[in-house]
Amino acid sequence: MKNPLTIAKACNDQVRMRGIDSKQLIEQARELHHLMPTSLAALGRTLSMVTIMASDLENEEGKISVTINGHGPCGTIVAEGNGKHEVRGFVGDPNIYLVKDNGKLDVGTAVGNQGLLSVGKDLGRENEQPFVGTVPLQTGEIGDDFAYYYALSEQIPSVVALGVLVNPDGSVEVAGGLLIQLLPFASEETICNVENVVNKMSPLTTYLQKGLSMEQIMKELFEDTVILEQMDFSWHCDCSKDRYLDALATLKLEELEEMLEEDKQAELMCHFCNKKHLIEENELKELVERKKHV
Repeated sequence: MKNPLTIAKACNDQVRMRGIDSKQLIEQARELHHLMPTSLAALGRTLSMVTIMASDLENEEGKISVTINGHGPCGTIVAEGNGKHEVRGFVGDPNIYLVKDNGKLDVGTAVGNQGLLSVGKDLGRENEQPFVGTVPLQTGEIGDDFAYYYALSEQIPSVVALGVLVNPDGSVEVAGGLLIQLLPFASEETICNVENVVNKMSPLTTYLQKGLSMEQIMKELFEDTVILEQMDFSWHCDCSKDRYLDALATLKLEELEEMLEEDKQAELMCHFCNKKHLIEENELKELVERKKHV
């Protein structure tokens, strides 16, 4: 399933925007992980943001990884995106359903704000080490937390709008993300213009409910919006049995021998896609023999 992402500029090239209509992606995550509404909103917001960040990768081998742990009931949220326009993710507890007094999903309480947001970037370039930026969570609402990350870790004034609206049957009605960033040479006039736009801006889900595309939303916010690029993102998990065999090979010999003696096999499940990989007895024996001769 494709999820259209739009990159644009505005305000005489002093403002850059990246936005994603991620409804299909988030619905796929819901079905795969059997997510209750608040867990769905928490993971959905994070996945939308990861697609936006991954759209900035110039190399197909580049990767973005995000980990959020605010010590709330939904546990750790992990999401990954790459330069091939693929994303995946999971949330620690998929069964959280918390609602505020106004009827809106209480993502902030579900995520918690007593922890960290970490962003890992691997640009996929030779001789260049991955970068990891970590900031304290501010609200657990995720959008605010990513705005804080950009301000503190990358020194870029940013507006982050993320939203997931859930139908009564638990499916995704609309979902998306929008990042608005001021470039370093932005004038005071442009800064004031952006502030006015943000102050008048409706929730992102309101625009999406009206059936507006991300391009239309951007043009409604800024009259001089120029679309630079459009691309499609999709859910993809690249887990495989070979990768799990490689992971088992890192265990101590004693651990492998105990596994072989007690269980005769190993069944490993991917957290990202819930796919089970069975490592059979003969494969465990082969790992043990290789370990003995290392």
